[in-house]
Amino acid sequence: MSLLSPEPTEFIGFVAPREVSETREPRGPVIDRNYLHLLARAHEWGGFDRVLVASYSTAPDPLLIATEIAAVTERIGLMIAHRTGFVAPTIAARQLATLDQLTGGRVAVHAISGGDDRDLAKDGDKLTKDERYARTQEFLDIVRLSWTSETPFDYAGAHYRVEGGFSEVRPVTQIPVYFGGASPAALTVAGRHADTYALWGETYEQVRELIARVRIEAVRHERSPRFSLSVRPILAETEAQAWARAEDILARTRAVRAARGLGPAATPQNVGSQRLLAAAAAGPRLDKRLYTAIAAETGAAGSSTALVGTPEQVADALLDYHDLGVRTFLIRGFDPLEDALQYGRALLPAFRDLLARRRATAEAA
Repeated sequence: MSLLSPEPTEFIGFVAPREVSETREPRGPVIDRNYLHLLARAHEWGGFDRVLVASYSTAPDPLLIATEIAAVTERIGLMIAHRTGFVAPTIAARQLATLDQLTGGRVAVHAISGGDDRDLAKDGDKLTKDERYARTQEFLDIVRLSWTSETPFDYAGAHYRVEGGFSEVRPVTQIPVYFGGASPAALTVAGRHADTYALWGETYEQVRELIARVRIEAVRHERSPRFSLSVRPILAETEAQAWARAEDILARTRAVRAARGLGPAATPQNVGSQRLLAAAAAGPRLDKRLYTAIAAETGAAGSSTALVGTPEQVADALLDYHDLGVRTFLIRGFDPLEDALQYGRALLPAFRDLLARRRATAEAA
């Protein structure tokens, strides 16, 4: 997609109900309402477009956390992680559409099939990974029918059977579906249903290759998804200070893991984490400023690669991914509140200014 494309760039932050990260032991109650409110408002003040509310087997319910975020903010969008398979798709569709109506159209959903058998077993899910993706495809088929069908519908699949399904409540316009996963089974679902396909912070070459694969799958369904990149910016006033901070974050990550009695990270089951570790095996510093050492230390558990430098340098690296077709950046820090404020003050303005200047130069040429 051309640099001159009018398609907007979206920034998504990350809001958790209490303070915790790779470098910080959990602080406060499981749901710290004051911290939750402050972190959500920090993202809204900083000019983020949405915030992600994550999901895992022992976490507070993301739909209810998102409802609380909506109540204490005015405009910021909500990307609600939803594990498919535990709530009937017709019910999930009505829940999301209801919240979308109550918030004036602020809802998006990140459909998660689950990449760790051990975590899913805590909720009683014993399907294989490929079976989970097949279930997700049926789930999203039914959710979309619930949001759009003007008459009752039937659906017969391997995992769901619906007779006379219908929803009185519809989204305000359209609830965007975000989706990730790099296995062949995941890409099949992505091609059919992803409005935005989510990648982790990989190398330029890895991103280029995976975007091409997703586009091939999407063409089969006459679709053209957006692409998102998840990365952990580490900023400082000078490049040397930023790299020193990155090394300090790595040291603090190791200290927290040691305090928890964690040994070497287990081999991840999901392909996305395996791709991050493949990048890390090539070295701790790749491309312009991709830092992989924290991913290597944690077994690439979730988004764990960083871009390191001054705000202007990291903005320039983000623009490289923009040139590859990325239009959404999901960014969060290792010091969650402080970093969210810093991103809003420095990184987002630097990126938007750089993009505007490059577009102006291209137009003049």
